[in-house]
Amino acid sequence: MAELRKARGITKIQMADTLGVSQQTAVSYAVGRRRNPVSALPIWAALLATSIDELRLDEDGRATGGKRGPTPKPQPQMERVSLLPRAKQKFVIEMIDTVIQRAS
Repeated sequence: MAELRKARGITKIQMADTLGVSQQTAVSYAVGRRRNPVSALPIWAALLATSIDELRLDEDGRATGGKRGPTPKPQPQMERVSLLPRAKQKFVIEMIDTVIQRAS
């Protein structure tokens, strides 16, 4: 992700603002020191002008993480969210966060 960010000319500050996290946290996600929340993948994909699937590939083009088997139901939904305008993406993410907080 860090390489894509640099290639697209996106600053660390822009990345952090878009993700709604501190610059330090955003950089940790981008370089792989911290795991990205699944909810952030559509935002990353939109920011970096790429697909969620592309984000999940390692340097050798192999899929990273995840389990084998059928696609979890939320994944296609999150991919559709990644196609929405940023303001609507943020709204959907906030709603999901609210539901998760209330369920905990």
